[in-house]
This record gives sequence, C-alpha cells and structure tokens, in this order.
Amino acid sequence: MFQQIFSPSVQHTLDLVGIFVFAISGALLAVRKNFDVFGIAVLAEATALGGGLIRDVIIGALPPAAFTDLGYFLTPLVAALLVIFLHPQVERIQSAVNVFDAAGLGLFCVTGTTTAYDYGLGLTASAALGLTTAVGGGVLRDVLANEVPSLLRWDRDLYAVPAIVGATLVVICIRYDALTPLASGFAAATAFVLRLLAMRFHWRAPRAWNRRSTVREE
Repeated sequence: MFQQIFSPSVQHTLDLVGIFVFAISGALLAVRKNFDVFGIAVLAEATALGGGLIRDVIIGALPPAAFTDLGYFLTPLVAALLVIFLHPQVERIQSAVNVFDAAGLGLFCVTGTTTAYDYGLGLTASAALGLTTAVGGGVLRDVLANEVPSLLRWDRDLYAVPAIVGATLVVICIRYDALTPLASGFAAATAFVLRLLAMRFHWRAPRAWNRRSTVREE
C-alpha cells in the first residue's frame, strides 16, 4: 500500500474540499439550466462523486466510499443548498471556485491512480482510472444536463490533459519505485499548475488536421 500524500485526516479534509468545489460547479450548471431543487442536488452529487464511484465500481472497492463515508455524501448536498440560496454570490466568485476545482483535479488524478494500482491494476489502467476519478464527475454532469461534455469540446480550456499528465507522472514513479509523498505531491501540483495555466492562457487541444467539419463553430 502506497503512502498517502498527506496524513489520513488531512487527506480526508482535502477530499471533502475537492468534492465540495466539484459539487458547486454541478449545482451552478443546474441553476443555469433552470433545474428544480432536486435536480440541483442530483447534479451536485453526480459531479462531486461520479468519478470516484466509477473508479470504485471498476476496481471492486465495494460499497464505494461515497456510501460508506457520510461526509462524502452530505458535502455535495451542503454545496447544493449554498447554491440554491446564494447562487448570485457564488457566481461572482467563480474564478476562486475554478482555482479550487483545479486543485481538486490535481489531487484526484493522483489519488485515483494510486488507489487503482493498490487494487491490482496495471500502470496504464491505473492512469486511466486516475483520469476517470478526476474528470468523470464533470462528464456525468454535462450528460445529465444534456450538454456536450466539456471534456470533448475543442472550445474549452484544457482539462483532461493536466489530469493525464498528473496520472502519468504517478505511474512513472510507480514504475521506478520512486512514489513518495513528495513525488505524489509534485504530480498533483503539476496537474494543478497546468490547469491554471490553461485557464489563464486559454490553452486548447488541437483538432484534426485538414478537417472538413460541417458543424458550426460557436
């Protein structure tokens, strides 16, 4: 079993912070879509917990942590209530929410990768599940809201790529028996910084060469 980046109590607190911020993004999208309070709560839960649920089901960590730790389940509901009553104020601090979201992305791509490896998956599969942990909730959010997932849209700043880089750094460290808390922290920080830079400079993934698309650009 690999060492965690932080002590268990600090790790749990950071997990809850990441879950809370992901839930905020889901709840805000639900408000923009004019969902009712139940829809807001569902989208908050799906965004916050979706990636971890998918990972846990695939690796056989059952029941998933979202259902064994009450804090994981209740935190998105707190975020949903906050957005329901204070969504104009929350919208005004969107830039701060985006920074915490980037931090959650970095943390979850690392913990998702190490958790998958601890359950016996190979390096490539572990990295893939690290990516899934980090971005799976956002994909579920967009699908439930009847949107093309941001992960697949060329006109969105890089989101999956920083998570891929973070997960790849983790499996490289595993491969060479160099995964320490410091190395894990470096991988998380790298994903975090790449996401911040992508938002700051609007970095986007390239599209197909010599494409002939009939889809109207937004």
